[in-house]
Amino acid sequence: MTLVRGDLINIVLITVDQSGKGDFQRIQDAIDAVPSQNSEQIFVYFNSPGIYKEQVVVPEDKPWITMSGTNETTTIITWSGPWHTLQNTTVSILASDFVGRNLTIQNTYGPGIQAVALSVFGDRVAFYNCRIFSYQDTLFDTSGRHYYSNCFIQGATDFIYGDALSLFHECYIHSISENGGAITAHKRSSVDENTGYSFVSCNITGIKPNSVILGRPWGPYSRIIYAYTSMTNAILPEGWNDWNNTTRQSTSYYGEYMCYGPGATSSKRVKWSHQLTSDEAKPFLTKDMINGDEWLRAVPTQFKKPSFPLKPEK
Repeated sequence: MTLVRGDLINIVLITVDQSGKGDFQRIQDAIDAVPSQNSEQIFVYFNSPGIYKEQVVVPEDKPWITMSGTNETTTIITWSGPWHTLQNTTVSILASDFVGRNLTIQNTYGPGIQAVALSVFGDRVAFYNCRIFSYQDTLFDTSGRHYYSNCFIQGATDFIYGDALSLFHECYIHSISENGGAITAHKRSSVDENTGYSFVSCNITGIKPNSVILGRPWGPYSRIIYAYTSMTNAILPEGWNDWNNTTRQSTSYYGEYMCYGPGATSSKRVKWSHQLTSDEAKPFLTKDMINGDEWLRAVPTQFKKPSFPLKPEK
């Protein structure tokens, strides 16, 4: 079966409910029940609000899964712990063609060490109306093409980082740094690598004035764009940092286009950042950046019961 973007009917529905009124009480049990090498769209729906204290892994061999809560403020996946391995996060998406909707994903470990809430490895992954919370390294946006729409992302240090090609559209980015923490740390390692982060029509806030930078280069060819984005006075006037490696000033690509607010003032920006022209900004402004029209899909409208057993695979 070949799935296409327009498939909105005959989606397999699996329900999760802590009270026992769904197919599963635990999220991971629902994911485990999906057959390996799945070729159908699977909609994992949370029947009612709840706080799910567990780690969730969507493995690479289980594509085409959507996880959807009822409301992003009341459907919460939470865990508390430091980052030691690539999968040691609250939620890890290793599969392609995954969608997350109306969820809070958080790691409550706090400051002192990396504590990832969400890691995304798969290609063609989208999140809508989600809240993602931690302190250091909140979102490991590591590889593939990704789309974040109307999401709230909070952290203090490098809290959106990795080497994906990702579009953040109408997202709310909130820093809890008090001393110049970076929002982004992108790891593009070659000028030929088509990766980068673009923030379009977003809002950026912080807990105090002059406490946040827009990004710093984890890799030598780090690429970050902010366009049509509101920036409060939490943004430091220089805007960007070279992470104590001046050679990366000439290879990183940091641009801003038509941003506004007190934090968007360009007069004191580092000289190696760019105030983009319309032609320079154009490739980073729409879903074309991630070929989104080929794979982003709407909320399904009709569902069917699964043909596979509602129990985890052994």
